[in-house]
Amino acid sequence: MCLAIPAKVLEFEDPMGVVDLEGNRLRVNFSMVGDVEPGQHVLVHAGFALEVLSEDDVEELEFYHREMRRVAEEETQ
Repeated sequence: MCLAIPAKVLEFEDPMGVVDLEGNRLRVNFSMVGDVEPGQHVLVHAGFALEVLSEDDVEELEFYHREMRRVAEEETQ
């Protein structure tokens, strides 16, 4: 299964930049989304930013990721 994860933009130099992905710094390619500003959030998959996210989108996606982790943990107990 493939999963895209929201990440916060830390640095941007077209077309590359650095994001905070769940506490890890990751260099990603922004060519699919264009210019972004540090502090914005993007959806990241396989080293590419796929979409710029609104704050509402980020909160919703983080909720679903927490729920998936919770369910996975329950299944392993």
